[in-house]
Amino acid sequence: MSATPAQSLARRRWRRFAANRRGWWSLWIFLVFFVISLFAEVLSNDRPLLVRYQNHWYFPIWNDYPETVFGGDFATAADYRDPAMLERLNAPGNFALFPLNPHSYNSINLHLNQPVPSPPSRANYLGTDDRGRDVLARLIYGFRLSVVFGLALTAIGTLLGIVMGAVQGYFGGKTDLTLQRFIEIWSSMPELYLLIIFASIFKPSMLLLLILLSLFGWMGLSDYVRAEFLRGRNLDYVRAAKALGAGNLAIMCRHLLPNSMTPVITFLPFRMSGAILALTSLDFLGLGLPPSTPSLGELLAQGKTNIEAWWLSLSAFLVLVGTLVLLIFIGEALRDAFDPRQNRDL
Repeated sequence: MSATPAQSLARRRWRRFAANRRGWWSLWIFLVFFVISLFAEVLSNDRPLLVRYQNHWYFPIWNDYPETVFGGDFATAADYRDPAMLERLNAPGNFALFPLNPHSYNSINLHLNQPVPSPPSRANYLGTDDRGRDVLARLIYGFRLSVVFGLALTAIGTLLGIVMGAVQGYFGGKTDLTLQRFIEIWSSMPELYLLIIFASIFKPSMLLLLILLSLFGWMGLSDYVRAEFLRGRNLDYVRAAKALGAGNLAIMCRHLLPNSMTPVITFLPFRMSGAILALTSLDFLGLGLPPSTPSLGELLAQGKTNIEAWWLSLSAFLVLVGTLVLLIFIGEALRDAFDPRQNRDL
């Protein structure tokens, strides 16, 4: 069975993307690190993954157990970093399996022999921050949070941009002019001032930031979608669909949108890198997520405050720059793959 023209075009684009080795390897490296970060609780946690105590098996990483279960005196939640608790768990016949990095993003090392922020050591591989929290754990959790936030903001902004651009480009006329004036007025709103105002009124949260940034993050993409719909609405296949009685929504979704996705797809990595950078910048300024939330921007702010603690700013800088560079390389490879001027079949 022969492939359709759309399938052949998709294969050629995929071959072009794979031919760009820098973008190809960047995609796989980014995916590997992101998938690993999804299991942050298994890689970095102050709770054991598995405990065998007095011939019974427990899973502290998923369940909360009182201290009395492991021979303690209090019915409060067990502290698995307490020396007495560790002694009971490591007694003959008992067993406790800890993650590779036995620290969570909010666990404080109370057994440091030097003031915080402390430099890298065997107990804390990348040192601690100014509150005694493990830097490596906060980097793992912060990277996952940044990527998830970037994906969510990119998805919402892309959806809004496609809808607005499609409506403008397809209907044109007064609809296009009215929405263009609205976009011009809305884009002139002081976004940073609005963030400051809402941060002082509402409790900072990821959902609040996602809503506020989504209100402004769709305008850049809508212009490209609008141009594609303006170009395609007068083509022969659109006129034929109208003559056959197809509705406006069907024409927009089934005919025009698939042929207008080139700028959308090529801009996705760049939009995602912008979303991650926006979250980092807001956290650095103290206008983003709550202070206890693991964040790359919060680590950079700590590095600025504690300039002598080089491990804070250097580790956060390397993770942030590495993430952005990988996304930029992926975006460049996608741009070349969808370039209509490259007609060679690889």
